Formats: sequence, C-alpha cells, structure tokens
Amino acid sequence: MMESQGLSTTYASPTLPPLPRQDRVLLHKSSVCSRTYFVVVMVFFHVYIINVIALLLYVYYNNGPGELSTSGGDPMINSESSAHQPLPDPYKSPDLGPPVKIHLPRFEGIRVGHIQKISLVPNRVHEMRTLSLKPLLFEIPDFLSEEECRVVVQLAQLKGLTESQNTASEAREEELEQLDLSPEEIFNLLDLNQDGQLQLQEIVSHSHAQGGMWLAPEGLQEIFAGRKANPDHNGLLSLEEFRRLSTEDAWRFPARLSVKRLQAVQSRRHTWLYQGEGAHRVLQALRSRVTHLTQLPPLLVDLSEPLQVVRYDQGGHHHAHHDSGPIHPETACSHTRLAVNTSTRYETPCRYITVVFYLNSVESGGETTFPVADNRTYEEKALIQNGVSLIDTQKSCDKGNLRVKPTQGTAIFWYNHLSDGKGWVGELDEYSLHGDCVLAHGTKWVANNWINIDPDYQRQARYQKLVAPQQDDERDSTEGLLFWRISLSKFAQHKILIK
Repeated sequence: MMESQGLSTTYASPTLPPLPRQDRVLLHKSSVCSRTYFVVVMVFFHVYIINVIALLLYVYYNNGPGELSTSGGDPMINSESSAHQPLPDPYKSPDLGPPVKIHLPRFEGIRVGHIQKISLVPNRVHEMRTLSLKPLLFEIPDFLSEEECRVVVQLAQLKGLTESQNTASEAREEELEQLDLSPEEIFNLLDLNQDGQLQLQEIVSHSHAQGGMWLAPEGLQEIFAGRKANPDHNGLLSLEEFRRLSTEDAWRFPARLSVKRLQAVQSRRHTWLYQGEGAHRVLQALRSRVTHLTQLPPLLVDLSEPLQVVRYDQGGHHHAHHDSGPIHPETACSHTRLAVNTSTRYETPCRYITVVFYLNSVESGGETTFPVADNRTYEEKALIQNGVSLIDTQKSCDKGNLRVKPTQGTAIFWYNHLSDGKGWVGELDEYSLHGDCVLAHGTKWVANNWINIDPDYQRQARYQKLVAPQQDDERDSTEGLLFWRISLSKFAQHKILIK
C-alpha cells in the first residue's frame, strides 16, 4: 500500500507543464502560414490586375477607338484609314467611304398578308401589308392623300408629258451596235440547253431586254418562213440553218417585224418632276416620306432619280420587265458611270428599290402584275406557257401570280435586288419581273420613285463624294441644280421646263 502510494506520489509529482510550451509552438507555426498565404494571394492578385490592364491596352491600340465591329455583321473596310479617326455619320457625311461600310436596312416580309405598323408622318401610323416574299413586296394604303394625288397630276400636266420612246426595234439595234457578235456567238448565246439546236422557246426567252422588249413565237415563225431558214419545218434551227440568217435577220429584222404589233410600251406618256430644294412642297414631302419608308440615308434618296409621273390611256400597258439590271464586271451603273468615269462598254440602271404611287383609282384593267411572284423557282423557259409568254401583258396578264389593282393614294414598293449577305446590294432579284395590264377603260395615273444604289460599294462612295459638294454649291440656283442632276443621271432625254 505504501509503495503504491509512493508510486502514485512520484507519478503526480510536478514537472514542466507541457501545455504552455505546446501552445507557443502552435502559435508560432500558424503565424508563419498565415503571412505566407497572404503574400501569395496578393502576388497573384496583382499579376491578374496587370494582365487585365495589358489586355485592355492591347485591344485599344490594335483596334482603335472608332473601329469596333458592329453586331449586325457589317463588313469592315480598314485600308487607308487612321486608327484614331472617328467614324463618319452616313446620314450627314457626303462620303460612304472607309473605315466602315454602312448597312442598308431591309424590311422582313414575315409571311404573305403580314401587317406591320410604320410611322411615315407625324401623329399618324400607316399599315404596311406583305404582298409577296419573292420579290419582297409591300403595299401601303393611304400613302398619299387625295389632295396630294391631285397636285402631282397637275404638276405633271403643267410640266408637259412626252411619248415613251422605248420601242423594241430601237433597243435591239442599239444592242447590235454594241455587241458586234458573230452568228456562232449569237447561236451559242441563244442555245440555253446547249444541245446544238434552237427551239422557239429558247429564242423567245432571250428576245426580251431589260426594258421589256420581247418577241412572240408567231413572229419567229414568220421570220423563219420568210427567210427559209427552217426548210424541214420542224421548229428547230441548227447552226447551219441559223447561218442562213444574217446578223441583221437574227436581231434587227425580228424587232422591226414585231415592233408595230408587240411594242413593250403602248399608249403611255410620262414626265419627270424634281423633288429637291425649291420644288413644290408636296413633292418634297413625298420624297421625305419615301426616305422614312425605305429607312435609307437621306443622301442616297436625294441623289436618286427624280419622280417619274406616267399616264396610261385606254389600251395602255407595259410588258413585264425588270426595273434594274443584272450585275456583271463589264457593266456599270447609269447613275455612277459618268461621275466616277468608269470605263465600261455597257451600262444598266441600278435601282435598288422601286416605289409606285397610284394617283387615281381605275375601273377596269391597269393592274400591276408580277407574273412569277413567289414561284418556287425562276426559269426563263417557264415564262412561255402554251405558246404565250407571261411577259406579254396583253395576252397573259390574267395568268400572272399576283396583280395589284390601282387604288388612289396607295403605294407599293419592292426590292429589285437581294442582299449580298453583308448589308449591301446583291444580285438582281429575278422574281421582281413586273408589268402593267391593259387599261380597259379611262385613264391611269401612276408615279415611280427609283432609289439608285451601285452594287459596287466603293464606286457608290466615290460618286457621292463627287456629287454631294456640287449639290451644296448649286442650292442657290434651282434651275442649275435641276439641269445638273437630270443630265448626270442621263434623264435629260427631253427639254426640262421649270415653272
């Protein structure tokens, strides 16, 4: 017992207390770890901040403050541009040039019959209805008031209307002088399926030009019979048979033979009305309304063609045609060719948008027809049905896919070109083929606004840079400005009278 007590006493004898020493060691290690962790975190934090600043500086100095890409995918033009030069405002600047190409807005058709609300004049909302998707075609009722329609007609009568001179023979002879093709070249041009034989439908498909000129199958049969070009009477021409037709027979004679019976335009008179500064307030208001409708920069609209006013008398019509021309490297636009001195042999009207205004209502006939609107496909050969061409509005107007009846004050507009996918003018929309049906009774008054835009963006930019300053310099002279603009656009085919 005593030993046990002694052992117990010895075991419990006081020694250096362990707890305090252990506490000191733990406190020392914890302090070292905390400081090291803090230093590491701060180093990484400063490195991160420095990297972010460096990245921002890199983006800033490489892109420049005025060349941020647009969300709409608009193409960039960076050549010969300063990194610190501010972007031009396309609605104020006379130049569309570098560094950024503007985006041409386009309405979405959604579906046929879809109605959109648009604001064209203060304190009023217009309804715009989709008529077709191919071409993208819209109708706006009450675009003009009855009084505005009356004023436009009176101004056109005061100015004086002239006969349309666009006949098939004149166009064919002009083409012939420009092309100078051999019989073999003409044959290969007409032979669409390249089978070595010409069918009547193949020739008819090529016999209409951009102004609506065309040749009916019966006209070709008369030519073949008169020139004995098809001795086996099978309706087909081989190259050897085609050689029997001289170049004049192949082009000029068909046009001359058919011009009296198959004129593209009949019983129609027209005139041009200037819409710029100094023009009648109704004409200026109409141009402003078109600018709001198309949503295009005002300068593009202002530098386009004047307002064309057309009168159709009983029996008047206009065969189906395209308002604009196809895009080819060897072809220049009529409105930019003179200004930028483009050296090309051929020119074509470059009309991005057509706006048509009906200035009176028509009792019978006179519809605007779109023969192939919303067709699944477009083929030239499909325009001939049962020996009758859909281009012939005298015979086949009722066979067209879409017809718009003239109603006073209503406007229709469509895009003659597709988009190029980058916000600019693309290829010709072949579905925009349209014409005017025969007017059965009375008189029809319509007006056309064409918006001219060159598919070559840089050419359009140079044109505007050259033309806009002259416009500003001549604002004090309404007559001088009118003469200059008409002559530049090659619409001075007749004498301009300023009232």
